[in-house]
Amino acid sequence: MEEDYIKLIFGLKLKQIRTDRNLSLFGLSKLSGLSKSYLNEIENGKKYPKPDKIAILSEKLDVPYDQMVSLKLDKNLAPIGDLLQSKVLKEIPLELFGIKERNLIDIVANAPAKVNAFISTIIEIAQNYNFSRESFYLASVRSFQEANNNYFEDLEQSVLKFAKAYQIDLNQIIASKDLEEILIEEYGYVIEKEELVKYKALGSLRSVFVPKSKTLLLTNEVDEAQRTFIYAKELAYNFLEIKERLFTFPWIKFDTFDQVLNNFYASYFAGALIIPTVQIKEQLNDIFKKETFDRSLFLKAIETFNASPESFYQRLTNILPQAFNIQNLFFLRFTHKANSDKFHLKKELHLSHQHSPHANETNEHYCRRWVSLKVLKDISKSKNEHEFDLQISDYEHDGMKYLIMSSATKDPFKENQYRSISVGLLINRQLQRKLNFLEDKTIVTQKVGVTCQRCAIKNCDVRQAPAVVLDEAAKNKKIERVVEELNSKFG
Repeated sequence: MEEDYIKLIFGLKLKQIRTDRNLSLFGLSKLSGLSKSYLNEIENGKKYPKPDKIAILSEKLDVPYDQMVSLKLDKNLAPIGDLLQSKVLKEIPLELFGIKERNLIDIVANAPAKVNAFISTIIEIAQNYNFSRESFYLASVRSFQEANNNYFEDLEQSVLKFAKAYQIDLNQIIASKDLEEILIEEYGYVIEKEELVKYKALGSLRSVFVPKSKTLLLTNEVDEAQRTFIYAKELAYNFLEIKERLFTFPWIKFDTFDQVLNNFYASYFAGALIIPTVQIKEQLNDIFKKETFDRSLFLKAIETFNASPESFYQRLTNILPQAFNIQNLFFLRFTHKANSDKFHLKKELHLSHQHSPHANETNEHYCRRWVSLKVLKDISKSKNEHEFDLQISDYEHDGMKYLIMSSATKDPFKENQYRSISVGLLINRQLQRKLNFLEDKTIVTQKVGVTCQRCAIKNCDVRQAPAVVLDEAAKNKKIERVVEELNSKFG
């Protein structure tokens, strides 16, 4: 690594952390005791602080030391890192256009969140192929979420304004009848609950909104939590005055990126209304401060709200980064059909960087030691409505360990189909400071891989396929060594 590159990456990281804390350079100077001019030179990539100065910044900003000095960039800065390391800036004569490399990097570094998300999307697409238009839009929104640590203060405030305007007590469980009344009385909705069930071809479609008559068609198969979420999304579209929207849940198709983005906004609003920030923070505090993991307390927290386990886990990805400064996390949703050996990863979100458990597009077998798959197998064999388990996943190949919490439920719209929702938290010093129960010996630690084809674990009794990718890599390495020996012998 060039020395200038290392300086620049540290400076970009420091600037991002400072701005995330809403600190000015003057404020950081007062907080850390380091001069404003010195901090400015660090952020501009002109100086690299000594270890004792980094330790001070780490302590005052509540960021792990290792995270600050690591050259691994999180999602917000990944586009800049890719630009710096790519050959593009070296091969294009930027000076012919009056552009200096440093200026270009500064433009990207200071770009609004949507611009950074767009750059991330382009890079992600470049690493994949056969991307549909829908996949492009969804990747864009996912990058936008990751660039903002999946927390949106303006939407959180809109929920509080809505609750005040319509006298909704956020300390009480939100019921669908309360939201239905607002839709009808305030926004002139007509709710029809018997029509959709007549059309078998609609499959798992839960709602259709007809804008001309303001008619919301609901299938009578939705439960109370699903109905409440659908109503909350409709209220979000109206209260936030969103015009460019989708009209079915789940979506069938979309025509513009704004429709996808606004669908996310409405879903976020609905989650924040049904699972208010103050209440979930209090419950998580109670869980985190215990010396052992209280399974019943965690399940009680899920059941406290009129929401599905998936909505609860989604809400964790909003609250943990913002309220607890736990930013290295991921979210996964798997589907599974009973008596099948296939598990499909349908949704994922990674905050800070791409974590080890992630989608694989080459039809490889996901590691059967993941708790996400275990709970799916458990519920497909039992008659329980909800299976929960947790584990510490140890990825030997990259030295990472994660605390994984996972819930499985039956898909109410598909026969013998199940889904699991998981949130994984990277175990580092930061997490150890926040979660007192991490040393709980009753939490099973499991050595895992990403896929069987890339896993080096020996004598695995649940292996679905040989480690062909690793074998091929080892074979190529051996060939390289022989070629080097030949070059040395005859060179």
